[in-house]
Amino acid sequence: MADPRTYFAAVYEAGDAWLADCSAQPDLVREAWRLGALAPIPSGTTWLVAETRLLIGVQAHAHIRPGRCGPVLADPAADRTWWLIPPGAAEDLADVRAVHVHPRDWLLNCPPTGRQLYGRLWLSPPDGSGRLTNPLTLAAALGPGALPAEAAS
Repeated sequence: MADPRTYFAAVYEAGDAWLADCSAQPDLVREAWRLGALAPIPSGTTWLVAETRLLIGVQAHAHIRPGRCGPVLADPAADRTWWLIPPGAAEDLADVRAVHVHPRDWLLNCPPTGRQLYGRLWLSPPDGSGRLTNPLTLAAALGPGALPAEAAS
């Protein structure tokens, strides 16, 4: 049986590499993490950011089966979760009132995958695979109360 520490170290390394490569300047991302700082990574090229309040996001996260959820970043002090979704997915969440999709080039301040920094932590860390959360899966996990009344009927 493999050592869990070795397994998680490999997953975190792959997740950090993928996340850094989502930036036009991956070396600056790695340097920020080396210095113990959050790294601002712009959305748009590889993913967009769908933002929810913390409790709503944590509850939705609990309803999504393992393997079906992409990276989800949480900040309890800011009362926020940020879901990484495919770049063309904003329209799929346009009518979901519990979600705000940020535009292209919006900066998400990210810790590395295996550490919490300034209160931010990954509920689902990037694993290097590039898997993102399907917006329809996210909408379904948020439940019928997340949709406007006319969309839910």
